[in-house]
Amino acid sequence: MEPLSQDMFHPACPSGAVPIRIGDKWAAMVIVCLEQGPRRFSELRVPMHVATPKVFTQTLRALERDGMITRTVHAEVPPRVEYELTSLGCRLLDLIAAGRRWADEHLPNLLAARDSYAERTGAVGGGGSVSTGP
Repeated sequence: MEPLSQDMFHPACPSGAVPIRIGDKWAAMVIVCLEQGPRRFSELRVPMHVATPKVFTQTLRALERDGMITRTVHAEVPPRVEYELTSLGCRLLDLIAAGRRWADEHLPNLLAARDSYAERTGAVGGGGSVSTGP
C-alpha cells in the first residue's frame, strides 16, 4: 500500500464548492420536498419544522445561490414566495435516492456500531436517536 501524500487533495479541488456535503441533511431534505413541484415557504416549513428558521432560510439561500432551486416572489398581498427545483437541482434526486437506499439497507448495522462504541468507550449517543433524513 502506498503512503498517503500531503498533496493528496489539491488546494484548487472543487469539493469545497459541492452544494450538498455529506451530513448536510437540510439541503437534501429541501430537494426531496420539492421533487413533485413548486412549494410555498410555509409548505416547506411543515416537514422542516425541526430546523431553526435561521438555518432553514440559510439552506434555501445556499440552494438558490448554487442554482439548485429558484425563488419566485409573486406580487400579491401578502406576498407569496415559491421555491422550485431547477434542472440542476433535479439531477440530485437520483443521488439522494441512492443515499436513502444505502441508509435503509445499512442503518441497523450503523446503529449497532454506535451502540457498541458507546458501550466500549462510555460515550453518549448510542444508536437510538438517529434521524434517517430525507
